Parts: sequence; C-alpha cells; structure tokens
Amino acid sequence: MTTSRKKTKISVYLDPEVMKMLADFAARRDRSQSMVAEAAIASFLSPDDAERREAVLARRLDQIDRRITRLERDVGISVESLAVFIRFWLATTPALPEPAAKAARAKAGDRYEAFISALGRRLAQGPKLRHEVSEDVDGGGRS
Repeated sequence: MTTSRKKTKISVYLDPEVMKMLADFAARRDRSQSMVAEAAIASFLSPDDAERREAVLARRLDQIDRRITRLERDVGISVESLAVFIRFWLATTPALPEPAAKAARAKAGDRYEAFISALGRRLAQGPKLRHEVSEDVDGGGRS
C-alpha cells in the first residue's frame, strides 16, 4: 500500500517582477506556478546545487578563455600585419626630393582622410582580415 504525503502550504511574498516571471514561465511550460516554485526551491536547496553552479561557472570560464584566445590571435595578426607593412613600405619607398616632399606633405591630409574612410567601410561591411588569414592558412594546409 502506498502512503500519500500531503503537501504543506506556505505563503511567501514575491517581488512583482519575480511573480510575473514565475507566472510567465509556468504558462510557457503549461505547469502550475506551485509546481514551478517547488522545483525551483528544491533545486536551490539541493546538495548538488554547488556542483551545478560550479559546472556553469566552469563552462562560462571556458567560453571566456576561448574568446580571449581568439582575441590574442587577432591582435597578433594585426601587429604582424602592421609590422610587415611598415617593413615593406620602408624598404620600397625612396626618399623624395625636397620640392616633391613638400607637395606630398600637402597631399597627406587628403590621403589620410581617404584611408580613414576606406578603413571605416571595411570594418562596417567588408570581410575581416582575420577571416581571410584563417581561410588562407586552412586552405593552404589542406592542399
């Protein structure tokens, strides 16, 4: 013979926002608010709650670690790209004679504005260098 345990009724005060969240959640799951509240309290008081929280925290830390790793990679690509460009530019650009250097300095502002505009367009819509590099590296390794 099975013995049925009678549930005990309690009264709690909930913030209106929490009450709305409880009602919405129960409605979405087609469950009673009492059942959802009971499950939430049981989960909160469960001895393995700390382990679950630790697992959630570990997953989040792993995600952060992967993001930081990608960020380090992207910064490394940026720094190396800039270094290669500067080395190439210094090696291939001859010094200008003084009259031409004055004209170049006068034109520098316009060229800088054009560069900033092109960079803005590239960042807003174009493919990112890090994607191009990873595709080139991945594609080159498979051949």
